[in-house]
Amino acid sequence: MMRLAALLLALVALLPAPAPAHAWGFYAHRQTAAIAEANVTPEVRAKIRALLAYETALGTPECPLKTLEDAAVWADCVRGEGWRWGYTAAWHYRTAPICQAFNPRANCAGGACVTAQITRAHRVLADESLPAPIRLEALAFMVHFAGDVHMPLHSGDNEDRGGNDREADYGIRPGYNLHSVWDGPLAERAITDPADPVVRRYTPAERADLGRGSPDEWGRESWEIARSFVYPTAFDSEDVCAAPLPDKAALSQDDIVRGVPIARRRVQQAGVRIADLLTSAFAPGALAVPEPR
Repeated sequence: MMRLAALLLALVALLPAPAPAHAWGFYAHRQTAAIAEANVTPEVRAKIRALLAYETALGTPECPLKTLEDAAVWADCVRGEGWRWGYTAAWHYRTAPICQAFNPRANCAGGACVTAQITRAHRVLADESLPAPIRLEALAFMVHFAGDVHMPLHSGDNEDRGGNDREADYGIRPGYNLHSVWDGPLAERAITDPADPVVRRYTPAERADLGRGSPDEWGRESWEIARSFVYPTAFDSEDVCAAPLPDKAALSQDDIVRGVPIARRRVQQAGVRIADLLTSAFAPGALAVPEPR
């Protein structure tokens, strides 16, 4: 038994350390963009490419913006340049306490929250009177934030910064916090089944099921998942509001298996809804984007 324990500890030590959390993970964000691109028309894809040609005008050479998948992670990348982009940090979330009634108007002073910024960016992107680089920046923000709002812990909170202050084991792997579990390994496991890829053209029936709603409604969906599943599962408690939670959680293999379809559906919903946002922003009859000079 002691030899087995020592072997397990050695195997865990060989596993790569968890990467710092990047708001729903680079891979999950890129997959939402790939889903969206697969579910818009060729005309919309052409208009996206036309805007992407203005990449250099944004002055972010360390953060590429050559593809829609790049757009899905660009907002996280530029946050690394805090002196320039620090003001956007609050735009990535809109957490609300899971132990209080949901208030759709709270925690968004001056529009500095994820739901308000999706709406703002969509309006800017759709306004053809604005310069193309400004619309490209809006495109990148919109695609990223529409992904963020679907991650449950960007909306649900229990006095722990959306799970960032709760240590969590992911199966036998230590070193995460609850937020980073849902950001990274759980989401990645949920969308990497080669037998059932999430990146594909969805049927009209599937799009009707996965789509619909407004950014505020998408945030409330995430809050409800955090309240009814994420926290109760992580802490093995039917009433996580009855008493203060411990500082550490541990997700068993069964917890992970039950969380996978929830995480998978949120990625799919984000992708389809991003496609809808792009379609409405580049509505038929919109003027062509001029070639950059």
